[in-house]
Amino acid sequence: MADFILEIGIEEMPARFVPRLGIDIKDIFSSLLAENMIDFDQVEAFATPRRLTVHVKDMAQKQRMVEEEVSGPPARIAYDANGNPTKALEGFAKSQGIELDAIYKVETDKGEYLAAKKTVGGGDTISILPALCADAIKKLSFPKKMKWGDLDFAFGRPLRWMLCLYGSDVVEFDMAGLLSGRMTYGHRVMGAGPWEVASADDYFSTIKDKCSVIISPVERGDFVRSEGDRLASDLNGSVVWKDYLLQEVSNLVELPVPIIGNFDNSFLELPKEVLLTSMESHQKCFGIQNGNGELLPHFLCTLNLVPTDVELVRKGWEKVLRARLEDARFFWKNDLKTDFDTWLDKLDNVVFLGPLGSMGDKSRRMERLAARIAAKVDSSLQTEMARAGRLAKADLVSEMVYEFDSLQGIMGGIYASKCGEEDVICKAIAEQYLPAGPETPVPSTLGGAIVSMADKADTLVGCFGLNKIPTGANDAYALRRAALGIVRMIIDYDLRIDIIELMEMAFKGYSTDIKWKLSKSEVIEKLGEFIASRLRAYFTGQGFDTRVVDAALGAGFRDVTALKSRVEALAEFAKADGFEQSVLTFKRAANIIKKQGSDEGVELTGGFEADRLVEPQEIKLAEKLDETADRFEELWSNGEFAKLFAILGELRPFVDDFFDNVMVICEDKGLRMNRLNLLKALVDRLSRLADFGALQV
Repeated sequence: MADFILEIGIEEMPARFVPRLGIDIKDIFSSLLAENMIDFDQVEAFATPRRLTVHVKDMAQKQRMVEEEVSGPPARIAYDANGNPTKALEGFAKSQGIELDAIYKVETDKGEYLAAKKTVGGGDTISILPALCADAIKKLSFPKKMKWGDLDFAFGRPLRWMLCLYGSDVVEFDMAGLLSGRMTYGHRVMGAGPWEVASADDYFSTIKDKCSVIISPVERGDFVRSEGDRLASDLNGSVVWKDYLLQEVSNLVELPVPIIGNFDNSFLELPKEVLLTSMESHQKCFGIQNGNGELLPHFLCTLNLVPTDVELVRKGWEKVLRARLEDARFFWKNDLKTDFDTWLDKLDNVVFLGPLGSMGDKSRRMERLAARIAAKVDSSLQTEMARAGRLAKADLVSEMVYEFDSLQGIMGGIYASKCGEEDVICKAIAEQYLPAGPETPVPSTLGGAIVSMADKADTLVGCFGLNKIPTGANDAYALRRAALGIVRMIIDYDLRIDIIELMEMAFKGYSTDIKWKLSKSEVIEKLGEFIASRLRAYFTGQGFDTRVVDAALGAGFRDVTALKSRVEALAEFAKADGFEQSVLTFKRAANIIKKQGSDEGVELTGGFEADRLVEPQEIKLAEKLDETADRFEELWSNGEFAKLFAILGELRPFVDDFFDNVMVICEDKGLRMNRLNLLKALVDRLSRLADFGALQV
């Protein structure tokens, strides 16, 4: 056993590439080692902007040896009429490297065939590694690849060196005009090298001590955070950490050196969000705040070297940030001189989406739709939500949002507050784009959720009406995210709103002059299918069994909050003893109704006549249905779905007895129809809870 190191040296890789590369190279190498039957203890991977490293601990010196059975030609063609081996038999033996007397016959589904035992593996690891390493590098994928020189080779960035060691031995292979060896290169300034690495055991000490590189992205991030916290505490403040930015910063450097920069106090007149955006988006810096959450006139930046003159470097960062903040202050002051009416007028000249009119048209639709949604969920908010919907998109034509588009909505809320709008309106405007993805939170206020739902529903209906429906991975208008956002807000706020009715209200808000590519009925139907698929993805993503989710969806999904409760209750019901038998029983009832209703050519109503029931078992089933009817309706109105599924447990013995002792499809048509309607009454009740046909057991 010996350790193995593969280091791929590259030109600076974009920070967004780095995390994925570390994960991919680890997975690829682990799979290739397993395929080649090379045992090992552990595979680690490390990525920086300039190097990608694989470390395999305790790699076996030889492949694992395995005996396997290999199949040959049919036995009928193995020997000629004289009993001599045919060319087919000789060729099989030669190709497998075995003697003729080691071949035997086996019986298969296709008849009698030749077979033999063959031992594979046992090769020297060091002779297998060159091809394995080359294969691993070729398997790496990138959002974009590039070529350099006259090489017929593409990679994320040009390769500059390759170090490959198994113990103290060099694993030689060539790629992109480079030959692997034992030389590595360090930090461009703090330890350029080249440095010779004697063995795999010496690699990490060489990288740390000579190359001046922190190879682990986790360690780089932890160092930036800990040093940043220390520096901020000296200022009686704390760093405004953003995990996504910390990861990006950690993947921009090989030797992180955090320092504090400063800016003029006068810039603190700008909103906190503007200051942070200027620091984070353009300078990859972090803000510093006091205990009250107010920004201090300082920022944390991360260098990629230990400077000889810290003050000179600090002034450079401060100079660049000052220019950004001067721009932001200019936009801020100009925007404060403009009123909302001016912006609303300008929205009429901003296109929303082709035939769907302008952003001004959208804001008027949002005004009406937000009020209608409020009427459904909290009528006391109707007036405020109408106002919030109308003002929601105004900041799109402000100078600040034109420069910092990530502040859309946020600036609208701030400007609305400056103009004296009510707090509920300001917060609703600020939160209208939430949730922006599965990992981002829903709005913190009901008003924000209402305006966000109005915005997303309007976009969904408009795009579907133009037949701009997502296909495969293509979702140019982020409609999946919009639908999922509506679902999450309904669930988080426990709203009892019909999601399909919401889409119908949104469609009604559009002008009758729009030339739709799909009719209203087609739009609503396709939106229903789309929303159902998003709900399925949402609940399965929450860990619920797919068949449970499908069964709950099959019973209806318009009331998303009730659907959530039904999914949870059905998931618990599925864990109970006898669940599978219950499913079979209830599916049998549903299948009979489905088949016999069409065979009889009549519509079953579920209205049976109790006095026409004959057998004791059908009488008892009817009595049990009547006995539980009021309780079922009360529990349904209260949304107590766990107790509703418990009622199904009560019903099942009566249904089983019915099937065991009653002939449903009897000769007497009147009796047959009455029994079918009795089952229909049962199935109607079941189908409100779940589509038992979707529960495959």
